[in-house]
Amino acid sequence: MTNNLKTLLILYYSVGGSTKGLASYIARGARKVNGIEVKLRTVAKVSPDNQASEPAVPHSGDPYCSLEELAGCHALALGSPTRFGNMAAPLKYFIDGTANLWANGALEGKPAAVFTSSSSLHGGQESTLLSMMLPLLHHGMLITGVPYSEHAIRKTTTGGTPYGPSHYESHSAGAQISAEEKSIAMALGERLANLTIKLKQT
Repeated sequence: MTNNLKTLLILYYSVGGSTKGLASYIARGARKVNGIEVKLRTVAKVSPDNQASEPAVPHSGDPYCSLEELAGCHALALGSPTRFGNMAAPLKYFIDGTANLWANGALEGKPAAVFTSSSSLHGGQESTLLSMMLPLLHHGMLITGVPYSEHAIRKTTTGGTPYGPSHYESHSAGAQISAEEKSIAMALGERLANLTIKLKQT
């Protein structure tokens, strides 16, 4: 029997668990849509001495993403903690290794979205999201965000932007994702999944 499911790849890097938490809520939203298969994948840390320091398979959590999985997905949600207003080095290292996919147009015309987390409310969340879009645009992907018709965008006092879901890890709340952040992440997942289905029907 042919598998007609469309794969939404949620590819993220997470250290403290906040970005992984957002990824899980994006996945929950995407799974509301019939015909979507969600794959959660991560990337290994990079080593400062240029030697392999991580196992080929992580000891726990989601598997590492392969270039074949990225090429084969029908949609992508890309997530990273904010590092000086940009994505973290391990995710950037993985993306920098996708030149062959770019040359072959493997990701062209596929919908994509981005998400992030930070320990400061004004620590570069929006610049991180915008900079994460750049390599996806070079790949010819179709970027989507979260419209203001999603009510949580208007109400949030923590994370959440029209450019993509985000989490603000405040000292009081820690890594706990707020109700608005959850709602925005789930809305993005559902929106991305619906867009994937609609694009494959045309």
